Amino acid sequence: MTLKSNRIQNTGFRSLQRLTANGQKLIAVFVLPLILLFSGCYSFKDVSIPPNIKTFQVDLIGNTARYVNPQLSPQITDKLRQKIVNQTRLSPVQEGAHYEISGTITSYDVSTSGISPNNQGQQTASISRLTVGIKIVLKNSVDPNDPKTNFEASVSRNFDFDANLSLSQAEPQLNETIIKNMVDEVFNRLFSNW
Repeated sequence: MTLKSNRIQNTGFRSLQRLTANGQKLIAVFVLPLILLFSGCYSFKDVSIPPNIKTFQVDLIGNTARYVNPQLSPQITDKLRQKIVNQTRLSPVQEGAHYEISGTITSYDVSTSGISPNNQGQQTASISRLTVGIKIVLKNSVDPNDPKTNFEASVSRNFDFDANLSLSQAEPQLNETIIKNMVDEVFNRLFSNW
């Protein structure tokens, strides 16, 4: 009885070894190439930066929106500089940069995004939406005639918050998210050519 049970265990063990080996081959053949393919899609190191471009300058992002959040302009400017330093090979300079980046916050507007009935059955705002827009300008001093590296573009994002809060109440909660998302939008527009 033990001999038979040993054979069954050995056979089961061999089957398990074959399944494991086949599973490893399957991973190596199908999954690994997909991981390698898609890992390149999200890497922003030196994306779309010509090799002759070595330096950049980010001027203070201006603010011409109707409502001005005084923290937004300097923080977006600073975080954009940091992101370019951390995710590209470019070096920051004060003047004479190969890439000169400037911009303006053009919109900072609140609208109603969601409506729901209140206790009396009337429709009231349940979600407010803050829309932030930035016009960005990229100038390439090395090749001023290249349309891919000399352009103006607008980017915008929406940020929802509870309609029971005023904008000044919601801003402290939203500020970090606004800055991160707007910097990401501007960076992607500048360097990924999407």
